[in-house]
Amino acid sequence: MTGMIRPLTRRQMIAASAAAVASPALAQTAPWQAVADKARALDQCHALMIRVGGTEVLSEVFRGPGLGRAVPVKSVSKTIVAALTGAALDRGEIPSVTSTLTDVAPGLIPAGADPRVGALTIENLVTMQAGLERTSGGNYGAWISSRDWVADALSRPFVAEPGGRMLYSTGSFHVLGAVLAEVAGENLLQLARNRIGRPLGIEIPAWTRDPQGRYLGGNEMALSLSAMARFGELYLAQGQWDGAQVLSRDWVATSLEPRTSSPFSGLDYGYGWFLGQAAGQDYALARGYGGQVICIVPGLALSLALTSDPTRPARSEGYFGDIMTLIEKVVIPVAAG
Repeated sequence: MTGMIRPLTRRQMIAASAAAVASPALAQTAPWQAVADKARALDQCHALMIRVGGTEVLSEVFRGPGLGRAVPVKSVSKTIVAALTGAALDRGEIPSVTSTLTDVAPGLIPAGADPRVGALTIENLVTMQAGLERTSGGNYGAWISSRDWVADALSRPFVAEPGGRMLYSTGSFHVLGAVLAEVAGENLLQLARNRIGRPLGIEIPAWTRDPQGRYLGGNEMALSLSAMARFGELYLAQGQWDGAQVLSRDWVATSLEPRTSSPFSGLDYGYGWFLGQAAGQDYALARGYGGQVICIVPGLALSLALTSDPTRPARSEGYFGDIMTLIEKVVIPVAAG
């Protein structure tokens, strides 16, 4: 696993911002225009925004909706729910990431569930190491057709030990979202708007709900490109925005520590973020179906937001691989100068 990604201090952010203005690579538009040209050539790519040291160096729509329109970000929603988990911990609504379902939300545990379900921790859910059969992939349709998405996710058989291998599953994040709503006494939409949207000055529209009226945790949220970039910059700034501490520094730092790894991409995974390294730089990635991406590179004070056609898959050997090549082989080297 790669080492933990260290967010920048305020002094480092200021220095990086000054470097963004002074660096010839950033002062010239040609290198960033080359980045735009490569992104435009990817026919699934809709729009791209890049900021370095808080300075916008590229913002362009290639096809699809305009910059200010909220678009489906798919599983980038998981990273938003992970942030809301940190907000709940900051407020003491959840004592610790080691708190169990029995500790914090026993009413969500379905009758007849495996006894191990009650012992699942918040960390098991936010890292997708619950061990329960996945609800994503080929199981997704049956899961969202069920009468109770939380109960269905928690009634599935254990196929791995809790805390063991990563099993990518939207069901884990839906259960986590239900826990957050339970302990806060507000639904997930209210939490997202009050704890992320309002502090960052971004719009978070209502999205899909389950049969019990719970907002889907881990999928189907919508954000504008600039909102995605702001969310990434929140993590670059150690959870601070416009003078307010939106998320604790400890949560931001611990979110970017590798806890497990993805069997699909090979990337490490922290609390809602995929973690990798390229050209000597650590980066963190929020990823959604079709190629919806937020990427931060703390060592370069860089944030990237990219939206794509949400109806077409983006696999590692296909379009998602193209996105990773763009980030690792083009964007990071250009930003590094």
